[in-house]
Amino acid sequence: MKALLLREIKSFFGSPIGYLVIAIFLIINGLFLWVFEGDYNIPNSGFADMTPFFSLAPWILIFLIPAVTMRSFSDERKQGTLELLLTKPLSVWQIAGGKFLGALLLIIIAIIPSFIYVQVISNLGMPEGNIDMGSTIGSYFGLLFLIAAYSSIGIFTSTLSDNQIVAFILAVFLCFFFYFGFEGFATITPSISTMISSFGMQNHFKSMSRGVIDTRDLIYFISLTTAFLSFTVYQLKSFKL
Repeated sequence: MKALLLREIKSFFGSPIGYLVIAIFLIINGLFLWVFEGDYNIPNSGFADMTPFFSLAPWILIFLIPAVTMRSFSDERKQGTLELLLTKPLSVWQIAGGKFLGALLLIIIAIIPSFIYVQVISNLGMPEGNIDMGSTIGSYFGLLFLIAAYSSIGIFTSTLSDNQIVAFILAVFLCFFFYFGFEGFATITPSISTMISSFGMQNHFKSMSRGVIDTRDLIYFISLTTAFLSFTVYQLKSFKL
């Protein structure tokens, strides 16, 4: 699996894809957080915290992660190399895991430069250093699990078609549905809104953003990620038959 992971990383950074993903993520965040007027503008918010970043990042990643994962297996199918990949001395889980970890690592690399924002906001605080590090660390932790869930969805949809655009659209839809869809349904069913929203990523991500790492939130993200990786493995096994 290590060889497959390295192959994925090399393919990302051996072409403009890896650099483009990192640049787009940082530029969009930078513009909304520091330049454009609006709810996400940190200097105008009056608070020295990272809340605007963690409110904006999940929405950007809904499009960015599917753009990274859409080629994972759809490209292999289109080029006819998937059958060759499945004959290698790797289990189907190792193949799916290698693709998943490659996409996950690329997005984590894109997130790392945002640590500069923490230092800048800390310096802007009154007094200096007045930033809630508990909620910031919890939010980064939650973002990591959110990225893992998005990546597993993207990897799965890439097995459904040899067309990268179709895989991208399906991944965006599923990521949007699991992040915001349940929250939307909760607003139209007030009597069971709490139960319905608990099925969505947004509810659990916001919970972790408060700085409290609840085992229910961890179990939710781990279960969702594992479920979509299992669907991926099932799809790959069907190709192997």
